[in-house]
Amino acid sequence: MDLQKKLENLPTNPGVYLMKNDQGEIIYVGKAINLRNRVRSYFRELKPEQAKTKALVRHIADLEYILADNELEALVLECNLIKKYRPKYNISLKDDKTYPYLKITNEDYPQVLITRKVSRDGARYFGPYPSVNELRNSLEMVRKIFPFRSCHQRVFTNDRPCLNAHINMCYAPCIGRISKEDYNAMIDQIALFFEGKQDGLVKRLKQEMEQAAENLEFEQAARLRDQLQGIEQIMTQQKAVLGSDSDEDVIAMARGINQCCVQIFFVRGGKIVGRENYFLKGTDDSSRGEVIASFMKQFYLNCQFIPRNILLETELEEQEVLEQWLTEKKESRVYLKVPKRGQAKDLVELVGRNALEVLNKQELEESYQEQRTTGALEQLQRALGLPELPHRMECYDISNTQGTDSVASMVVFVDGKPKKDQYRRFKIKTVEGADDYASLREVLLRRLTHGLAEQQDSDKDEGKFAAFPDVIMMDGGRGQVNVALDVLRELQLDIPVCGMVKDNKHRTRGLYYQNEEIPLDEQAEPFLLITRMQDEAHRFAITYHRSLRGKRSLTSILDDISGVGEKRKRNLLKHFGSFTKIREASAEELAEVEGISQTVAEEIYSYLRTHQDLQARLDSRKTKTK
Repeated sequence: MDLQKKLENLPTNPGVYLMKNDQGEIIYVGKAINLRNRVRSYFRELKPEQAKTKALVRHIADLEYILADNELEALVLECNLIKKYRPKYNISLKDDKTYPYLKITNEDYPQVLITRKVSRDGARYFGPYPSVNELRNSLEMVRKIFPFRSCHQRVFTNDRPCLNAHINMCYAPCIGRISKEDYNAMIDQIALFFEGKQDGLVKRLKQEMEQAAENLEFEQAARLRDQLQGIEQIMTQQKAVLGSDSDEDVIAMARGINQCCVQIFFVRGGKIVGRENYFLKGTDDSSRGEVIASFMKQFYLNCQFIPRNILLETELEEQEVLEQWLTEKKESRVYLKVPKRGQAKDLVELVGRNALEVLNKQELEESYQEQRTTGALEQLQRALGLPELPHRMECYDISNTQGTDSVASMVVFVDGKPKKDQYRRFKIKTVEGADDYASLREVLLRRLTHGLAEQQDSDKDEGKFAAFPDVIMMDGGRGQVNVALDVLRELQLDIPVCGMVKDNKHRTRGLYYQNEEIPLDEQAEPFLLITRMQDEAHRFAITYHRSLRGKRSLTSILDDISGVGEKRKRNLLKHFGSFTKIREASAEELAEVEGISQTVAEEIYSYLRTHQDLQARLDSRKTKTK
């Protein structure tokens, strides 16, 4: 069914619509109470200022829709699909990082961990936190006050405590130095701290200290006194902003030339405990309310902790359904409020001013970097005698270990900036052994031949290889450049080729171009740009090479563990990224991997720590990487 017929037959039900381009890629996801009315509105006459929407409509070749029972169900589905597909024309966070949480495990003697994955495992989670370093620092301070265990044992079999117990950094439950009841009472106090309820915690500790003193338990009273002093010291660093002990998030935004900055303040127990900035793209045609609503959908989608009150700078069109959604996630009432007066309004305005300040600094920095980059490209153009500015440059590098697992990288810089979505990596297929020249020839032939085919195919004129570079940069000198020139002559292409020459200490010293070496001033912008390209190509190649080598090493080692098959090996590597990180993971972290039960996780954990020959086996596979 063609697009016009689909538009004519749209239902009037609530649901989610997915718009696709001519390559079948999802470029926009939206929700509607009435699918027919909402989707057809895109194809009516648009206002001149709706440039983004006009661009979207020009690229719509097909659409799909999913029916929902109500607007709330549609909103949940919309959030999940945007996260999954990250469509080009949706408002999206520029920084798609996974935020850390504090996790208190569900055990007799709970552990206190930092994790980036929230599971339904009975554990208590706190967060997300904007900075993992700040969370680590906070946790370290708390541990000095409440010495919880750092080991990962589920069953205590030790007859003597670890070093942490000797330096008073653990109460040593492993040898029964603290009872289960007292240990869990301490864990509850840690939970109160991270919930922002320090006032209640202080009150409880004072009561316990006084009771211990009355009972002549002076050692216990002294310990509680030290804990009180530690908590009060931390509290003095936090600014009270509200007259109550409420938990609130405060959200406001600032609009710039090409982007928006949303800032969120985290208020816990009436005190600011953190803040974070988020830059959003694709906001050109969107109102302030639409930007904030889009931010909230993305931010709270995977948030474990949602406060009772969320203060906003403006009313939202979707405010009611967003309240419903957040209430269901929290399993208790959540209120979205736009304060009109008092402390709350002042706080929202403060957040807005902070957002504007951050945005101004960001735009000044971007403007400065733009000037530096443009200057570098102009100087490079003059040095090479190019007729035009080199807008697109591609850089190639080869990596292998004694001729095995040979790979190549292609990194792309557009207008002097890395274009990481256009980076490509190649596994060498036709070359045996460590022959860099032959490997480069294979890679360039594959890349350029594929590009020529895409250029001739009208359906693929925007394919991943269709755009050719203005300059090709080779990691090397005369030999690498000559290989590239031979390939270009064979394909009848005319593209300038430079070699990035290094000194005997493997540092960039200049460019090899048209049979001569062009020295570069180490303080000049072109040198810094070329060095960055060279480093980036090397990093990308070496990362791919190590992943292939690591997979081989990991596979051979994990083969020896009972219950770990091919699927579980793949899931482990996908989750952790390297064998080293798998070895460093706790049993709890291993159990977070898809398909890994707690029993299997403990088997892996035990095996990797009890077999002393593993490191030797791994090291035997490691040789110096080129």
